[in-house]
Formats: sequence, C-alpha cells, structure tokens
Amino acid sequence: MQSMKDKVAVITGGSTGIGFATAKQFLDEGASVVVTGRTQDSLDTAIAELGAPDRVLGVRGDVAKLADLDRLFAAVKSRFGRIDVLFANAGIAKFAPVDDVDEAFFDSQFGVNVKGLYFTVKKALPLMTKGGAIVLNASVAASTGMAATSVYSATKAAVRSLARTFSTELAPRGIRVNAVSPGPIRTPIFGKVGLTEDGIKGFEERVTQRVSLARFGNPEEIAQAVLFLSTSASSYVVGAEMVVDGGYQQS
Repeated sequence: MQSMKDKVAVITGGSTGIGFATAKQFLDEGASVVVTGRTQDSLDTAIAELGAPDRVLGVRGDVAKLADLDRLFAAVKSRFGRIDVLFANAGIAKFAPVDDVDEAFFDSQFGVNVKGLYFTVKKALPLMTKGGAIVLNASVAASTGMAATSVYSATKAAVRSLARTFSTELAPRGIRVNAVSPGPIRTPIFGKVGLTEDGIKGFEERVTQRVSLARFGNPEEIAQAVLFLSTSASSYVVGAEMVVDGGYQQS
C-alpha cells in the first residue's frame, strides 16, 4: 500500500541530493510532488528524471528571496490547491575558520538555512491541511562542534530549535513538525563547501574514521527517514529530531 497516495508534497531544494531522493521516494509512495531549485538547468534535469509529469511540478526559486517563495506557493495553490507535506530541505554549507568569516559569508548561510526555511514554513501554512506534516532538514553539525563549521552549525542549531517551537505552535492546527538531522551524506553539497579538492578528501577521510558504519550515507537513506516523519507511521512524533548519521555522534 502506498503511504502517500493522493498527498501533495512540497520539497525545497528538490533538484539534487537529499531533496531529489525524497521527491523520488514520495512519488513511489503515490504523492504529487512540487520541487524547487535555484537553477533552471538542474531543475529541468530533475523533472525529466523524476518523470510522472502529471504528478510533478518544478518551480525555480531561491528560498532566501521572499518573492520567490510567494511565487512558489502561488504555483502550488494554482496546480494542487493544498499542501499535505512540506519538506523544508533547501540549504547551503560553507566551511571556514572563524578568522576567515566575513559578513557576506555569515549572511549567505543564515539567509538560506534560517531565514529561507523560516519563511518557507510561514508562507506554506495557508495551504497546509489539518493532519499535515512539516519536516525541517537540520544536521548533526548542530551538536558536534566541528572546527571551521561555526556558521553552518549555528544555522542548523537554529533549525533544530525551530522544529521545537513550530511544533508547539502548530500542533493545535493538526500540523506535526519534526526535524531530520543527517550525518555525513554524499551529496553535491560537498563540492560547494569552499574547500579545495585535497581539503574535501581529507575531510572525508577524517569523517569516515569517526562514523561507526565507516562510510558516508546516501541521500536515499535520509529520504526514508523523511518519509517516516511525513506519514501516519509517525502520528505520535512531534517536535522530535531524527538523527540519521551512521553512528557519527556515538564516537
């Protein structure tokens, strides 16, 4: 039985990585899916690969720009009329030691990861159905204290906090809010973190040594967790953080 049959799901940052894997998972479970991406090329590629044109809508936009969010939800309302599941997934990661952080570096990450996520939720609410689910993409970085991740980790700690406060505020409306916190996952984001190729290789080696399963996770493993938090299987789970990190925090 398809656990999301006839549901409408919106996934920000759905053209690559965890968002794309989740879109595929939701489609397999019977949902109609709206995905966003910041570039038209990546969005077009994702839409073509997802198939099911009658159940997929792509909307280009940057969650840090409120006008883009308004356009997104206007398109959702016009096509589907409601939202049953929102996966606020869009995010960026840039790593640098505190001595190298400037205002632009700081603002870019807080603009997408916190402001963009916050207003994604706010602007989705008029379309959210009673019994709906919202999943926020946080990270184990919020609680692990790795060097050179001070800004990124702070944004994800804010996301974890928002899962708690949103869940309390929205539960009376019948909307459940939870967070998923991935550990090291092999996605395109690792090519955009501001490290050199050698730096990325060294980072991966250090991380792998710390993970109990001795490997990076894959996006599909996070998508399974998001699916659980999005369906009636998690009907008594509210304000929680589901950590999916291969044991990274246990070492």
